[in-house]
Amino acid sequence: MSSSTEHRTDGRGRTAGSVLSGLAMAAGCVLFLGGFVWAALIYRPYTVPTDSMSPTIEAGARVIAEKVDGSQIRRGDIVVFKDSSWGDLPMVKRVVGVGGDKVACCTKQGRLTVNGTPVEEPYLQGSGPASPVGFKAKVPTGQLFLLGDHRSDSMDSRVHLTDGDHGSVPRDAVAARVDARAWPLGSVGVMDRPAAFSALPGGTSQPGPIQPITLTVVAGAVLILGGAAYGPIARRTGRTRA
Repeated sequence: MSSSTEHRTDGRGRTAGSVLSGLAMAAGCVLFLGGFVWAALIYRPYTVPTDSMSPTIEAGARVIAEKVDGSQIRRGDIVVFKDSSWGDLPMVKRVVGVGGDKVACCTKQGRLTVNGTPVEEPYLQGSGPASPVGFKAKVPTGQLFLLGDHRSDSMDSRVHLTDGDHGSVPRDAVAARVDARAWPLGSVGVMDRPAAFSALPGGTSQPGPIQPITLTVVAGAVLILGGAAYGPIARRTGRTRA
C-alpha cells in the first residue's frame, strides 16, 4: 500500500514539474526572442574601421548603436554619421560641440575648451595635449563639431575647418549613437557619458535601453536552460530512488 502511494505521489510530482518546466521554457523563449526583436528595432551593429577612436574603440571593434534622431545628440556622444564632404562611408566620432558653441584648443594645460570652459577628457589616447595642432571654430546652428579620441591620428572636424561649416556636420547626418561595445569580448561594455560635458548647458544624453534588453535576453536564456535541465534531472532522481 505504501509503495503504491509513493508511486502516485512521485507521478504527480513529475507531472507538476513537467508543467512548470514547460512554462519556464515558454516564458524563456518569449523573453529571449523578444529581447532580440526589441534590440533589432532600436539598435544596429557597426564595425569601426580605423583607430581614430582609440583607446575608447579600437580598430575592427564591433559597436552597438541606437538609431536616434540628430536632435537627440548631446556633447560627449559618440555617433555614427555620413557626410559627403567627409567621404562615402559611415564614420564614428565624438561630438565635442553643438550649434552656437565656440570650440578651441588648447589651453596652457593642453585642454580643449567649449565656450571658454576647459573640458577634462580622460578618454583620449596618450597623455599629451587634447590636439597636437591648435584650432578655433564657431559651430553653426544645427551642426555638430566632431573629433576622434585618438587626436594625433583622426581625420575629423579639424581637417575640414576651411569648409563652409567650419568643419561641422549637420545633425541630420547622424544615423545612430554608440551605446555599447560588443566585440572583442575583452572590451564589451556600455559607453559612459563624459562627466565634463554634463556640466555644460544641455548636459549629456541618456543611455538607450541596452541594459534592460541584455537582462531580458539573459533571463530568457536562463529560463530555457533551467526548463530543459528539469527532464534529465528528474529522470536521474527517479532512477536513484528506484
